[in-house]
Amino acid sequence: MSERRPTAAVLEAHKAFKPAPAPTNDYAKAQSAFNQNRERLRAERLAREAAVADSKQIDSKQKPA
Repeated sequence: MSERRPTAAVLEAHKAFKPAPAPTNDYAKAQSAFNQNRERLRAERLAREAAVADSKQIDSKQKPA
């Protein structure tokens, strides 16, 4: 059997009427919130560490040798 390729109109209709995502359960919501918070805290920590490293680098350049 040959497969029928969808027409442009059918593809456009699929884009417009995407199925709604399945509702997530409490565990999945908690995991998602935990992971987002962990990534946010990690980004903040890396920014702080980069700022400290940058300030140490500037201090070492200003000291006479």
